[in-house]
Amino acid sequence: MKRVLLFLATNLAVVLVLSVVTSLLGVNRWLTANGLNYQALLVFCAVFGFGGAFISLAMSKMVAKWSTGAQILKEPRNSSEMWLLQTVERQARAAGIGMPEVAVYDAPEPNAFATGMSRNNALVAVSTGLLRSMSQDEVEAVLGHEISHVANGDMVTLTLIQGVVNTFVMFLARVIGYAIDQALFRRNSDENSGPGIGYMFTVMILELLFGILASMIVAWFSRQREFRADAGGAHLAGKRKMIAALQRLKAVHEPSTLPANMMAMGISGGQLAKLFSTHPPLEVRIEALQKVQVA
Repeated sequence: MKRVLLFLATNLAVVLVLSVVTSLLGVNRWLTANGLNYQALLVFCAVFGFGGAFISLAMSKMVAKWSTGAQILKEPRNSSEMWLLQTVERQARAAGIGMPEVAVYDAPEPNAFATGMSRNNALVAVSTGLLRSMSQDEVEAVLGHEISHVANGDMVTLTLIQGVVNTFVMFLARVIGYAIDQALFRRNSDENSGPGIGYMFTVMILELLFGILASMIVAWFSRQREFRADAGGAHLAGKRKMIAALQRLKAVHEPSTLPANMMAMGISGGQLAKLFSTHPPLEVRIEALQKVQVA
């Protein structure tokens, strides 16, 4: 679950920073010099909306490592790490992707995540709690689930969707912010003076609010991709193993200790409200997987 919320949090921060920088550089004044230029504004929002999303994607591995304290396994120190590396390598080869970086992070709950900018530049990380509480068959299935996320290009697709969402969030925030500024703060003595300071603060607040609401769209998309990743994990590790892994996760009731901005990127569900949940309920996933025909 960590993959998505980390991306969302990073994206929201990047978009807000870009908004402040462009305001300080006078871009807003240029866009509203002769009234609101909707075409120029839409192009501007698309460039920065998609730019913010792809910057977030490029930062995803670095932020994931920093947020969890994940340690990259370069050389196996024991048989468990050797098995982990060999399993990921075998599954990556079967899925037709490059060997991802493999990492372990210290956390008591069973969890795992995959992130990265492309199919051949990814990171797969598992928690120490997952390695302790699951059998090798179950861990293999979890790894297959995460490798499937990478092979399916979920992070890139998510980035494109986030770019579209960012574009409309930025566009609507500025249109509404301009209307509020003209209605409440406009200076009649100088009609061409551009938006006032009220415009900048209104846009920032609206971007934050719209960005949070837009996260529901991205979360919905994430929930749909989980079913496909479960099917991919069943293909790579075996349907029985994938179902057993989900059942094991369902039986675990430990509260998550992941950072709040990482809750949407791992294998197990979080405590977010239903509309913001990035994963379907485990019982729904198990039921859907039982109906999947695996070759």
